[in-house]
Amino acid sequence: MLSYAIRRIIVAIPTLLFIGLVIFLLLELAPGDPMAQLPLTISPEVKAQMREALGLGDATHVRFGKWMWQFFVIEPMVWTDNLFGTSLSEGQSRVISWQTRAPVMDLVVERLPQTLWVVGLAYLVGICTAIPIGIFSAYRQYSVFDQVGSAVTMIGYAVPPFFSGVILIVVFTVHLGWLPSVYDTTHRVTDWDSALVQLRQMILPVMVLSLQTTAMISRYMRAAMLDALSQDYIQTARSKGLSEATVLMVHALRNSMIPVVSVVTLGLPQVFGGAIITEQIFKVNGLGHLLITSITANDLPTVQTVTFLLAVLIVAFNILADLLYGILDPRIRYGDD
Repeated sequence: MLSYAIRRIIVAIPTLLFIGLVIFLLLELAPGDPMAQLPLTISPEVKAQMREALGLGDATHVRFGKWMWQFFVIEPMVWTDNLFGTSLSEGQSRVISWQTRAPVMDLVVERLPQTLWVVGLAYLVGICTAIPIGIFSAYRQYSVFDQVGSAVTMIGYAVPPFFSGVILIVVFTVHLGWLPSVYDTTHRVTDWDSALVQLRQMILPVMVLSLQTTAMISRYMRAAMLDALSQDYIQTARSKGLSEATVLMVHALRNSMIPVVSVVTLGLPQVFGGAIITEQIFKVNGLGHLLITSITANDLPTVQTVTFLLAVLIVAFNILADLLYGILDPRIRYGDD
């Protein structure tokens, strides 16, 4: 499996380069000029010098090459240098935000914890809720629980985050007054009381993101369990006198988890995409908020980098899903097995 993982990583490199090229060219062709937002009092000569300092005077292929080199080589060197207390060599520049004049990866690292708190907890809640719902719905097919669960999950899957977020704010903040609608990013957890405050302000954005995750995974879990329960080996296990819990949780669940793995692993980047809207609704100062503000300010380096990071996540979780197949299904063998 190790050699297979290495081969997949090697194949992923040109894939990421092609994705990066598409992202770069699409944003290059987008209308707008970073110099257009400067005051009219600035002379054309100064604007030309600023364009040269930002690297806008280089050819398109040169700027793309510099961006890829900075992303894959310079930024890893920065974190290695910070780890060992050294500094970058002269002339090795980083990707700089046009809006803040700060390195883009520093902005990403600054905003990432807020996004991980919300997205990570929402995905964990969604998985832990969806899998039991899917299992019990399949085991009790066409029961009241199955019908109600199917209706709720279909609604949750169809309702977009920007709508469900507003509904939850109206219900739990405006009418009931139970939960805050604005996420305080300056809050720090120092004791039990501050931890409770942090938990309360995370409930609404986590509910919005976990709603779609629960709906999506539970439907796949139910379908996979129904398919597994109809197989001959389940009837054989029951004829041997095994308990229903053993048949359901050992024999059926292991095989039904194989298609669900792809949904779980590939669904995480989609949750990050949903977090872009959710962070705007609840004022979470995370990567989604950074991306929206950068688009508004026409900050192309930041937009390119954050979008490319999402693409890296998708490719990485594709590889992870393939590796998990081999762990869950012993029939799957790779070239080195």
